[in-house]
Amino acid sequence: MIEQVVRLTVSLTVNEGQLDAFKSIANTLTEISKGEAGTVGYEWFSSGDEKRFRLVETYVDVAAVEAHFAGPAVTEWVPKLVEVCSVDGFEFYGDPGAKVRATAGGLGADFFDYWIGLGR
Repeated sequence: MIEQVVRLTVSLTVNEGQLDAFKSIANTLTEISKGEAGTVGYEWFSSGDEKRFRLVETYVDVAAVEAHFAGPAVTEWVPKLVEVCSVDGFEFYGDPGAKVRATAGGLGADFFDYWIGLGR
């Protein structure tokens, strides 16, 4: 049921001279996320000059988002990531649950509730 899926995007700008460190951390985050049963998408996109990146994450449900936020990707590696880049935007699509909403909202995240659509 598409209403249960939760997506989020994170817009990032890499600090000058930190591209290699950024890519290393992004690779680690991706490997950790591959091992999370409820993570069905964890995709990085780059601008042509590799200064700006977008991370698009997709989770099967609220429990999967909560598990990700409580796990090592967020608790151990996101703090390292923000040392080498700035977070320019952070958006959730679907309900991530009260815990994640409170945590991410405190970091400036925007939330968009599911309205209508088609998912296959």
